[in-house]
Amino acid sequence: QSACRKHNLSAGSSGFTLTHIVYLVHSSHLKGLYGQQIPPSRERQLLSLQGERLHLGNWQVLQIKSLKMHCKDCALVTSSGHLLGSRQGERIDQTECVIRMNDAPTRGYGRDVGNKTSLRVIAHSSIQRILHKRQELLNTSQGTVFIFWGPSSYMRRDGKGLVYNNLQLLNQLLPRLKVFMITRHKMLHFDELFKRETGKDRKISNTWLSTGWFTMTIALELCDRINVYGMVPPDFCRDPNPPSVPYHYYEPLGPDECTMYISHERGRKGSHHRFITEKRVFENWARAFNIHFFQPDWKPESLAVTHAEIKPVF
Repeated sequence: QSACRKHNLSAGSSGFTLTHIVYLVHSSHLKGLYGQQIPPSRERQLLSLQGERLHLGNWQVLQIKSLKMHCKDCALVTSSGHLLGSRQGERIDQTECVIRMNDAPTRGYGRDVGNKTSLRVIAHSSIQRILHKRQELLNTSQGTVFIFWGPSSYMRRDGKGLVYNNLQLLNQLLPRLKVFMITRHKMLHFDELFKRETGKDRKISNTWLSTGWFTMTIALELCDRINVYGMVPPDFCRDPNPPSVPYHYYEPLGPDECTMYISHERGRKGSHHRFITEKRVFENWARAFNIHFFQPDWKPESLAVTHAEIKPVF
């Protein structure tokens, strides 16, 4: 049985359509992310403009084919240092579909993060590291699907798009590799989703969406249930002395996670990831969808509970 069939994965013509995330469960006891009351009459309101569905990129490198994939259970494995020593690997590998991000390795970390990879979502900034470690990360034996995202200047198909050019080369070297990219048009939908969920315009606020944002959104389309490993709650870093945890489990001497989160959340000059803001959105989604958090284990708090927050300045 092929990996494609095992994970209900096929290429077709109907497009890779976000059907879960476009519907947010709105009811009288749920409020918006920043406390605004949502009219009950708008229960299960469609998120997209003029009632149109949100779509992800459906363009496969060198071939116009659409990605169809569905999993009952998914493990979304973050790159957080919280996974070190967790011994979650066996549990992760028992999940139907395992989703990873960027160049996060499994070799040498299998006991904590597992060895299986069904889908890997990769930012343009990680493509050189992916190519450098291609023998490990681009193994075709598992039938892994790879989705690349990035700004339009990197994805252009006129010979000047760095990511596109590399993916063309990759397709020639590894023709069996299942490689997809998110088009510029579809990237705009992710921006719109961020604005609708936070009230902030991504460009005006100098925000650069993280790979986690794309991965969680994609997972909501692919998976009936999502178990997220290594993601802290949004208020984790508000403690004056939070535990020191490496930002990446595979860089134990690298930057501290909370230091990175707070620095990006408060950054004004240049573009920054808004990790804490994104986690507030994910917490809100977990109240409506089948999303569960492990290592650390936590559940979304009641909307009636308030804490002092790390206020973004963007």
